[in-house]
Amino acid sequence: MKGIRIILLAMVLVVSAGTYAQEAAGYAGSIEQWHSERVEGLKKENGWLNLVGLYWLKPGKNYFGTDASNDIVFPKGSPIAAKAGYVEWEDHMVVLVPAENSGITLNKRSADRMASIVYHPDSARVPVAAAGSLRWSIIKRDEKLGIRLRDLNAAALASFKGIERYPADTRWKLEATLQTSGFPDRISITNVLGQTNLQKSAGKLAFTIDGRTYRLDALDEGDQLFVIFADQTNSTETYPSGRFLYVTKPDASGKTIIDFNKAYNPPCAFTEYATCPLPPKENSLPISITAGEKKYDTH
Repeated sequence: MKGIRIILLAMVLVVSAGTYAQEAAGYAGSIEQWHSERVEGLKKENGWLNLVGLYWLKPGKNYFGTDASNDIVFPKGSPIAAKAGYVEWEDHMVVLVPAENSGITLNKRSADRMASIVYHPDSARVPVAAAGSLRWSIIKRDEKLGIRLRDLNAAALASFKGIERYPADTRWKLEATLQTSGFPDRISITNVLGQTNLQKSAGKLAFTIDGRTYRLDALDEGDQLFVIFADQTNSTETYPSGRFLYVTKPDASGKTIIDFNKAYNPPCAFTEYATCPLPPKENSLPISITAGEKKYDTH
């Protein structure tokens, strides 16, 4: 009888080990799929790898093109006229006025010699101008307005070889509780430009690692929580300014999952033309989070 019990126990252990191996493999596959989609997003037209310029506007007319005499000088060799026209910032709006025969389009329609609004504070849609492989639009950061320039043939796209990562590990997939009581509904977030804004807070995500509880401020992003955090790997293996992470909003009990295997680099890791938010000081963890993306060494 004892021998039978030992055999049965061994069978249970084998089955359990097999089940765990299958679950681990399935989880690793899901992280691989998530990362593949993340990489493809970086390569898209609205991704971060094709940024080649960020130009802050001055009030009034801002002449642009590749000629050095312009107020805004596009990169040398760009497929656009030397003097391509101007954008005018006045009364909270920005208007594009292309030069004759510039070949510029706006939302895929010819914009030659037509004055067109490319930024209005009351519009949710930002038009995209184009010339050859170039794409540009207006961005607003506090009181600053600027041109964000992309090149669909950017060198960074051709040289991109992927992002190094830590191996997927279920130990970094943690149950978390969203704590909302007693915390402010807005928290200060500073970006790389030094601008500070109050952002909508969802509360603090509390989770346990090796018996110790940690908390991270989470921003409310509609159907998800957004976390900007720093940890002890930033000085060695991960991006120095910290990483980003999305978390599913909690269920009725306040529980959710924080999966550090999905921690990823901010846009500033890939380009100097992004305006990334920085982790609030409360979100600097005193431990190493050896999960997710490592730093992108090319930039």
